[in-house]
Amino acid sequence: QVQLVESGGGLVQPGGSLRLSCVSSGSIFSINAMGWFRQAPGKQRELVASITNSGDTYYEDSVKGRFTISRDNAKNTVYLQMDSLKPEDTAVYYCNTPWTIFPLPWGQGTQVTVSS
Repeated sequence: QVQLVESGGGLVQPGGSLRLSCVSSGSIFSINAMGWFRQAPGKQRELVASITNSGDTYYEDSVKGRFTISRDNAKNTVYLQMDSLKPEDTAVYYCNTPWTIFPLPWGQGTQVTVSS
């Protein structure tokens, strides 16, 4: 069974940057779309970015121009470069397959805290 392991989170000041990584224990080559989600305390998990094998990307409006998603199928890894971070970006970030009723098993996520 595929396992997803997210890493790269941490505490950063507003305006700072972080790069998140999501490594899959199985091949993601056959998975067309991979995405990054986040869940803030008391809120529902939301999709913030996704990327297909052809490189088509989607970004939630609040992160457009600040976040960049990429993938390396050879390394079974999906990345999320986050720049110009804001306090409202504080959340636990997860990767998974978007827009499906059968997502992969959820990983433990990685905490991102944006605070001065």
